[in-house]
Amino acid sequence: MQIRYESGGDLPPRVDDTARAGIANEIASMTPNVPMQLGYNTNGFAHHRLADVITILAELGYKCIAITLDHHFLDPFDRATIGHAKTICDRIKSLGMTSVVECGSRFLLDPKRKHWPTMLSPDPDDRKRRLEFLKQAIDIAAILESQAVSLWSGAKEGDMTDNEAMSLLVEGCRAVVDHAASQEVQLAFEPEPGMLIDTMDKFLQLREHINDDYFGLTLDLGHIHCLGDGEPADRIHEFSNVLYNIHIEDMRRGAHAHLPFGEGEMNFPPIFAALKDINYGGPLTVELSRHSHDAVNTARNAMRALRNFLA
Repeated sequence: MQIRYESGGDLPPRVDDTARAGIANEIASMTPNVPMQLGYNTNGFAHHRLADVITILAELGYKCIAITLDHHFLDPFDRATIGHAKTICDRIKSLGMTSVVECGSRFLLDPKRKHWPTMLSPDPDDRKRRLEFLKQAIDIAAILESQAVSLWSGAKEGDMTDNEAMSLLVEGCRAVVDHAASQEVQLAFEPEPGMLIDTMDKFLQLREHINDDYFGLTLDLGHIHCLGDGEPADRIHEFSNVLYNIHIEDMRRGAHAHLPFGEGEMNFPPIFAALKDINYGGPLTVELSRHSHDAVNTARNAMRALRNFLA
């Protein structure tokens, strides 16, 4: 199948917390009482301060925030981030929320090349940069008391064979898993269209090499539909024992473009039935990274759709 791909100092809130809390309580009363943690990814709030994003999402009824580490959101290469992370953790907990750390920033490691370097980069120094970033993400997640750190493989480079790429990936994942275990942080690996590990079968191949309780799955439901990689509801049942994190959005078959609910062609009732069947209690986060220009309305509409799916 031919797939079309997408192109490629946090401050405290400046608002009255008492007033916000009243609004948040009113909205929260309308939020479905479900075990899963409905969340939203900060890559859809690229023009906001992180502290403001947390407050806005809490007001809208979200219980989880997926923080994509980036130059403006807990930059791992900024020495002030450790202190900021502690403050952000306190803020998240005070609002009754949880978090996930996401490692999908586009240009954090290289300002000219999207999602690069990776664990598959041929140069050992380039791979080391990615591994150091992932280890720093784990350290930040430990401070945030996050549910998981989500990561992916990257794409093959040059004339690299699948076997060569898998060998590099296994080597990198083992190092990252060892660090995650030392920090008691769960890793959730995401199959991603266009990357070495793009389908669930390839994830199974990887997990044959990395069979560790700290190494689980981020299941992006839109990716399953996009690639025609089975039915999302079936995949939820099949991988329920390693399902640490879920991304949700609408999507169309053959086009890797994350869309608001209702703009794609996905069938959501079976998906939410499957989540209820397995009593899924982890993060279920909306990922709409191309909608920061209308972030608040997009997040509000997404929550309205989630409520309808769960009604």
